[in-house]
Amino acid sequence: MASFVPAYIEAHDRGLLKEKVCQTNEILKACTLCPRACGVNRLSGEKGICQIGEHAIVSSFGPHFGEESPLVGQHGSGTIFFAGCNLLCIFCQNYDISHEREGMEFSSDDLAKAMLSLQDRGCPNINFVTPTHVVPQILAGLDKAVDAGLRIPLVYNSGGFDSADTLAILEGVFDIYMPDFKFWNPEVAKELCDAPDYPQVAREALREMHRQVGDLMLNGQGIAQRGLLIRHLVLPEGLAGTRGVMRFLAKEISINSYVNIMPQYRPCGRASEVPALSRGITDQEFEKAIEMAQEEGVTRLDERRRAFALRWF
Repeated sequence: MASFVPAYIEAHDRGLLKEKVCQTNEILKACTLCPRACGVNRLSGEKGICQIGEHAIVSSFGPHFGEESPLVGQHGSGTIFFAGCNLLCIFCQNYDISHEREGMEFSSDDLAKAMLSLQDRGCPNINFVTPTHVVPQILAGLDKAVDAGLRIPLVYNSGGFDSADTLAILEGVFDIYMPDFKFWNPEVAKELCDAPDYPQVAREALREMHRQVGDLMLNGQGIAQRGLLIRHLVLPEGLAGTRGVMRFLAKEISINSYVNIMPQYRPCGRASEVPALSRGITDQEFEKAIEMAQEEGVTRLDERRRAFALRWF
């Protein structure tokens, strides 16, 4: 059997990757990369909701053993955590990164070196965490990394608040999409991240992602090579709208959708502003979420490894 070749290799060899770098850099002049469509000129130093300008800010990068089992392998998923965020949930468990933007400015050369370092350490993939607002910067770094020998799959690990137009530009670059589907109810999305259009945007984004890469495919060692993996964080008092999300995935994405239903919610950031978010979820709430998924036909569920993530540069 022929060894797996990531899609971006062909895009690079055909010159399409450089075209995508130019195309997305143009968008930065009046930024509409994400559904917020702030319209600011990030190349001239203006900043929108994500508060990131021309250059990406990286909080950390390194092998991560707490990710979904098909991403981890023996050496950990090669995560690169980007500071800033276009969604800004008030309960974010990485509040210092997303809201306070802790990290260091990275050039395209720096990003390329980080990717190659993770590949050299045996990571089976490069996992871009919160990439939505830094797509042009990622593409520019990727183009240089391919020239230097990058050959492992890329993971687009987002909050699900992604523009279908931007995702269309990424076709032929990412083999693995890993979005969240956070909220089913627009009113909840409005209260928790000031994005009442989140449920509709996420549905459109997941449709586009699945159109590009299909269901999650694993190699003989159980490692993801291509496809869609969806995350859903269970929230107290049913705020995530789990049944609606699972019904959508089963009926409108694929009955074979690979889903990680996550039990690790804890109050962080400004969660105390919403009384229901002032506690973690109960065992019963998590078990009910699993039950709802199975009742709606979603049975390909991830078994998360409980591990601490180490961060370093």
